[in-house]
Amino acid sequence: MKLLPCSAAKTTSPVTQNTVEDEMEMATVRHRPEALELLEAQSKFTKKELQILYRGFKNECPSGVVNEETFKEIYSQFFPQGDSTTYAHFLFNAFDTDHNGSVSFEDFVMGLSILLRGTVQEKLNWAFNLYDINKDGYITKEEMLDIMKAIYDMMGKCTYPVLKEDAPRQHVETFFQKMDKNKDGVVTIDEFIESCQKDENIMRSMQLFENVI
Repeated sequence: MKLLPCSAAKTTSPVTQNTVEDEMEMATVRHRPEALELLEAQSKFTKKELQILYRGFKNECPSGVVNEETFKEIYSQFFPQGDSTTYAHFLFNAFDTDHNGSVSFEDFVMGLSILLRGTVQEKLNWAFNLYDINKDGYITKEEMLDIMKAIYDMMGKCTYPVLKEDAPRQHVETFFQKMDKNKDGVVTIDEFIESCQKDENIMRSMQLFENVI
């Protein structure tokens, strides 16, 4: 949460009788989260955990929403050795479930709930949505390649052993061939989930953050 800067405008006016009015005006435009009770019912977090998350989210981002540019800035701090811009764009779209150009506290909580506490099925559904860039219900080889290239760009040139330029395409060719069971050129969510569940490495990675918050 410390790495969650917010681009909300800050008032520089002196403390006068207008300050209270300014604060009231800001209160009307700031995004307010749904009742914590509702979020508690919808997510896998306790009320106490949600209060902690909201306090951190609000402290770092008083407007209550994060736009894509801010999201990219945050993500770039985690991967200084590479270019995380493209992957952050795809990730932002996965969190921005209503596609309004911003990630609210609710969006953040629901995505985090799945990634940290969700079932394998829920996590795989979320991952499928990430790879399905145009949200048409299918993953094409081009979409998978776009995501894979973005991941390789994000990891930078510091990997060991050093990866070849065509590594993303080779990776995608192998995975796509395994996933596209009926060889129709697209991967459905059923094909995606079935293939992932048979891959021990993917299944292990799904369990890494189950108890983290």
